[in-house]
Amino acid sequence: MPPRPVRPTASVPAGQAVPPSRLAEPVSVQVDKRRRGPGPRDRQRARRSRVARKWVAIGLFLLPALALYCLLVVAPIFQAFHYSGYKWNGLSSPTNFVGLDNFKRAFQDDVFRGALKHNGIIIALSLAVQLPFALGIAWILNQRLKGRALLRVLFFAPFVLSEVVAAVVWSLMLQPKGLADHTLDAAGLHSVIHDWLADPSIVLYSVFIVVSWKYFGFHMVLYLAGLQQIPKELEEAAAIDGATTRQIFRYVTLPLLGPTIRISVFLSIIGAIQLFDLVWVMTGGGPVDASNTMAVYMINHGFKRFEFGYASAVAVIMLMISLVIALTYQRFVLRRDIQGALTTQGR
Repeated sequence: MPPRPVRPTASVPAGQAVPPSRLAEPVSVQVDKRRRGPGPRDRQRARRSRVARKWVAIGLFLLPALALYCLLVVAPIFQAFHYSGYKWNGLSSPTNFVGLDNFKRAFQDDVFRGALKHNGIIIALSLAVQLPFALGIAWILNQRLKGRALLRVLFFAPFVLSEVVAAVVWSLMLQPKGLADHTLDAAGLHSVIHDWLADPSIVLYSVFIVVSWKYFGFHMVLYLAGLQQIPKELEEAAAIDGATTRQIFRYVTLPLLGPTIRISVFLSIIGAIQLFDLVWVMTGGGPVDASNTMAVYMINHGFKRFEFGYASAVAVIMLMISLVIALTYQRFVLRRDIQGALTTQGR
């Protein structure tokens, strides 16, 4: 086959545009779509796909914990609200609907009002004695002391101990002619010896001693962590300016430790409202309901007297008290800390 003739093209000087009339033949430019970048719709579709896969992964990871939370927390709350409106012994289906009578009965009962008062006393004593003591120990252990690591472990050890074990051990120590009485007798304090868990006038304070011994280590660790976050340069600068140790602690350490103290106070209040284990094992709420708390009162009526409807009403009251305190505390006390955390996270 003879070769095709090639049409010659006119030469064009360099730097001069080629007019269309002088082109040898038209040239078609094919655009390779594979090299062209994705358009706005493609990028938006890909972004939506990535977000969807992200939320699916988050949901799959949260599903087991969410299922357990709904099963063990949310469902019992709704059941408590439901049963609180019935006079129910827990053995058959609740049919005797009484409305708000269980709540009226609770607030008209002197024993329940006394239990509510005892919870308030525990809260007040915790804020006035337990937390300052934990803060003082934390401040001491934050200094350069020999063996401070061992002391931290020893002070924190009671919190790790089981509540039941702690209650049994302290019951043996506080019984008549027990270790507490022998120690006071050896120290010559014969007049201080009492029936620690049998005297209605002091049994609640005896229980509070055990509560403080059990939980002050937890708050001590919180304060210790907060103290270690305070820059040493600030305290050194205050000392150079002539501030005493007391002034440094008052005007430098405490303000910077404020968020930790507020969290510790909140946990102490909620824990005092729900106090049960130590009281139940040590005194059972006695003698003559002198150490009763709302949780012990609830268990007594629910599992001893089989008044599960009434006990559910008491549980709802405890829930509402804790909820109101938590929301109020968060709204007026923790508001600045939460806003600071959100602002920092947003940056």
